[in-house]
Amino acid sequence: MKLKEQFKTWKQIIRKRGSTLAIVLVALAFLIPNNIILALAGNNSSVNLEANYLVNSSEFKFGKTIKAFDNNFRVIFPKTADITGLTEEANIRLTQLNEDMATPWNLNKISQIYQFDFGAQNLPRTFNLEISYQEKQAIHEYKQVFFYDRNSNSWKPLPTKDYQDKNYVAAKVTMPYARVVVLSYPGVLVSGKASWYAYKGGLFTASPDFPKGSKLRVYNLANNKFVDVVVNDYGPERLKHPDRAVDLDKVAFKKIASTGAGIINIRVEPLEIKADSSGRLMGIPAKGATNNPALSSRAAIVMRESDQQIIFSKNSTTTLPLASLSKMVAIKTFLDINKNRTRLSEAVAYKLQDEKYNYKYCQPWESPKIKMREGDKLTIKDLIYSSLVGSTNNTVETLVRVSGVSRTKFISLMNANAQAWGAKNTFFVEPTGLSPKNVSTVFDYALITKQVSQDAIILTASAAKKYSFKTINDKKTHSIKNTNYLLDLSKYKISTSKTGYLDEAGYCLMTRFQNGKD
Repeated sequence: MKLKEQFKTWKQIIRKRGSTLAIVLVALAFLIPNNIILALAGNNSSVNLEANYLVNSSEFKFGKTIKAFDNNFRVIFPKTADITGLTEEANIRLTQLNEDMATPWNLNKISQIYQFDFGAQNLPRTFNLEISYQEKQAIHEYKQVFFYDRNSNSWKPLPTKDYQDKNYVAAKVTMPYARVVVLSYPGVLVSGKASWYAYKGGLFTASPDFPKGSKLRVYNLANNKFVDVVVNDYGPERLKHPDRAVDLDKVAFKKIASTGAGIINIRVEPLEIKADSSGRLMGIPAKGATNNPALSSRAAIVMRESDQQIIFSKNSTTTLPLASLSKMVAIKTFLDINKNRTRLSEAVAYKLQDEKYNYKYCQPWESPKIKMREGDKLTIKDLIYSSLVGSTNNTVETLVRVSGVSRTKFISLMNANAQAWGAKNTFFVEPTGLSPKNVSTVFDYALITKQVSQDAIILTASAAKKYSFKTINDKKTHSIKNTNYLLDLSKYKISTSKTGYLDEAGYCLMTRFQNGKD
């Protein structure tokens, strides 16, 4: 999996729902009027409800709608002119499953799980499902009907139309049996507000939720006019504008409103969503979604910082190279040695020897670095930001040199810090992460992250999208950009971040963010 796809997977591991336990203890059945047989099965916390409908084939001529479970689940057969070959009297079995059943980890379940079963009977091959949803907070979120694929043990989406004003969704189905549920994509807005911008001058939109190349239909709720647009940019920033679903190019905006309106209330209907290079649609693999993330990473962990509760883990105690994640410990060690923060503005001279330490582990052209000459002057703040934002290796060695202790002592302090923080399986042989002998576990590094994030300078620098400075002696501008693509997703409040790469380690990522109060 490519780095960006890993980021897209990580960018989703921000919500993990708990599960409940249900055990079926008793079952009973009874007959009620209107050719409906109900069956209950459950215990003190859950009850499954079944309904059997007897339908004569002649009813399909005029279309047939079957409403079940307080009208929350509806099966709609279209008009069928030719009923030849249809089962004369069909038994349609519907079930509302209230027992516990795992659903995709990164989506929210907003309806009951329902099951329909037509058996081997000959019925119209295509029909529609309408399912009501109860979660009011999900009204503005993108929703789809998912069916459970028993062959792959995963949930797969169906083409879905959302009727937000009536709190239900509709999907076209061709299967004689399935379990279905309505799931919403947390934070992906399909209703809210929209403004306009002048950019390409065409039928385009900016979206923080839908991938570039996706096609959306945007309705103005005031006049029900709509325009079909293609996503060609990212925005608006969701943290600044939490109710803005999309922004429209000026040309597109004028199709449905006067630019003088400024901001309008809109509804978004996705027409075509662009898959990523791995074939995922909105983060859902082609093989379907499961209740656990599908990660190609050798090891991973999601930990709640407040009580160290592990929400998700994979090989969390396996010792692996940690690449440039080493730099976080190096910077924290430097700041611990130099507690007087007035040094941040201190100018220091660069020495070519600093980068030569890097070349023990790689070729000169392989090492990320700030290109400087012997004697170039920059501040300690510039060194710290370059090391964390751009992951430059030579600047780390410059910090070690001016830290006030020897290089050997500095590395020893890095190891002592890791041990003191509880990272017992972490070890460093050099400060940059270029050596594959710098090792840790993802569990250890979660503990390390908590400690290094106590420093305000690390918080600010590691989460900065970019940084630029001028060397003092020649006024040359140096600009660097953060390689953590999650920082571009403004709906997530990221406080600490670091990426890394080595052939031996693969792509590495640490991201600390606030999810609600945690």
